[in-house]
Amino acid sequence: MAPGGSACKEVFESHMKFANYDLAMLKVEKNSTPVKTIIGSGEKHGMASSNGVHELLECPVCTDLMYPPIHQCPNGHTLCSNCKIRVHNCCPTCRLELGNIRCLALEKVAESLELPCRYQNLGCHDIFLYYSKLNHEQNCLFRPYNCPYAGSECSVTGDIPTLVAHLKDDHKVDMHDGCTFNHRYVKSNPHEVENATWMLTVFNCFGRQFCLHFEAFQLGMAPVYMAFLRFMGEEGEAKKFSYTLEVGAYDRKLIWQGVPRSIRDSHRKVRDSQDGLIIPRNLALFFSGGDQQELKLRVTGRIWKEQ
Repeated sequence: MAPGGSACKEVFESHMKFANYDLAMLKVEKNSTPVKTIIGSGEKHGMASSNGVHELLECPVCTDLMYPPIHQCPNGHTLCSNCKIRVHNCCPTCRLELGNIRCLALEKVAESLELPCRYQNLGCHDIFLYYSKLNHEQNCLFRPYNCPYAGSECSVTGDIPTLVAHLKDDHKVDMHDGCTFNHRYVKSNPHEVENATWMLTVFNCFGRQFCLHFEAFQLGMAPVYMAFLRFMGEEGEAKKFSYTLEVGAYDRKLIWQGVPRSIRDSHRKVRDSQDGLIIPRNLALFFSGGDQQELKLRVTGRIWKEQ
């Protein structure tokens, strides 16, 4: 075992021990584009820093870029803090115990780097300082959307045209053209259903797509039904539209008016925020008529664009 291979009891702050770093840095000095200082938001258009340093900052386990604290083993092999936990404090390269050694030199080098957004191939062409890049990517307008289908835990992501095709071809959702709708939701034995999700419906309206959700769940101790609309796009665009939902019978009526939520907000988040038409089960069964042993609920609605 190499010296220092046993468990470390103290927190060490070490400069770079990785012998190949000197060689890598020499190559960078010869080949890289000079780094320019960015003042302000940390965003610009331009050329990114050398791929050589970029590769040094990739975690060898998850291949994501590393952010402080960057850890290293006694032999100088680095990895990110998340993977340090995953590998149970054992270096994946040389198998030595990692201890708590920080690679301060690599962290310092990262401060001067400029890198492209990870969604460059999707249309984002801005360049960011290394430590600004992560914050940008979490809110980048070009980052993929999650599939809005709520009936299963679908892992598909993509841009809006990709997801529209995916919903139609893979989930077989109902696709409708127009800005008004009249949907009927039916369920036998509704008293036995505490949680249920009906098939998603997608509307093509004003050249954009809107997802109509309808489901049953427990709101506290009360069983309810809820209908709400999500917009396939960004929140800023969603606010340009409004919609109404209406349900009723026997001279009674419930009406909801609101703004569709972006699919950036998960279906569960919107549901739990109660941002939609909520119908207590007893009232829904009253609207259904008959002996109240079957749900037969008609929901109508309209989408319009605000001026």
